[in-house]
Amino acid sequence: MELKIDQEFAEKIPPLTKEEFEQLEANILADGVIINPLIVWNDVIVDGHNRYRILQEHPEIPFQVHQKEFADRYEAIAWICKNQLGRRNLTPAQRKYLIGKQYEAEKVRLGFNEELQVRDEFGQFHRVGQNVPPGEGERTSERIAKENGTNERFVRRAEEYAKGLDAAEEVIPGIKQMILSGDIHPSDKDVAAVARAPSEERKELTEQLKVPRSSKRASPKPLWNFDQDGEDSDDDDEPEAVEFKPSTASILAISEEMDSSTVREGSGIDTEFIILELENALESMVFRWETCIRDYRKEAMAKDCQKKIKGLVQEGIRYLQKYKGGVRDESD
Repeated sequence: MELKIDQEFAEKIPPLTKEEFEQLEANILADGVIINPLIVWNDVIVDGHNRYRILQEHPEIPFQVHQKEFADRYEAIAWICKNQLGRRNLTPAQRKYLIGKQYEAEKVRLGFNEELQVRDEFGQFHRVGQNVPPGEGERTSERIAKENGTNERFVRRAEEYAKGLDAAEEVIPGIKQMILSGDIHPSDKDVAAVARAPSEERKELTEQLKVPRSSKRASPKPLWNFDQDGEDSDDDDEPEAVEFKPSTASILAISEEMDSSTVREGSGIDTEFIILELENALESMVFRWETCIRDYRKEAMAKDCQKKIKGLVQEGIRYLQKYKGGVRDESD
């Protein structure tokens, strides 16, 4: 039987390290047989790519094939991802990528008519028609979240993360494996941004994924000296914590974004979710401040504007003082 390799299927299989592959090969040679059968669909391998690779070098080794039925390739991709998520040696990035790709495949198959789907140049699926009425029961993202011990919002963000990785790989081949293996650790938000960016900007954004996050977060060189007008600086004084209240417009805008999540208190929120939320808020603040000052540098250098910016800085510092010692129990 001549088996086939589907590249889209194969890329969902986290590659073994050199040592892991050599150990697998040694075990197979010692056993004289491939114990676990290769799982195939219409003679296309869906599980067993590494074993099949070893078979190419050792065709004398006997093996078995188990034919598995899938309704379509989306169901096959979802099964591959779910099967790989059962591995214990996945990096956090690999786990996130697989969850994202499983969710993407299942949404296509269960949520939309197959004939209404088109695939773009980066291999992503996009809807071009109306939704097929969803079936009864829990949402796909909820089910996948439960299967993986996480929350629904993590699943949706994992899909955006997976899209970003695929888009980055298109412009700089090899970077996806660098991220999935843990050689580099860009933020989820930076990875997802690649897929959302115009095609002409994707290479630059992908290059930025290689830059250590500590370097990105380094305090930027001040654009002005707050004390140039002769006023005494009180930056060395530790401001007293105060309750910060954003404007009504800001509250509405932020609430709209946060309401995309159905995760609420008591639903098993984990540390990863909390830190991701706070990290995204911090990165958003830094990005907006840097963008505004960069775009309106001349206006920001005006003496009156500098004083008001300093006031905002002090207000923000006073607010963050609330959490300098950690989060406290409100009942204390």
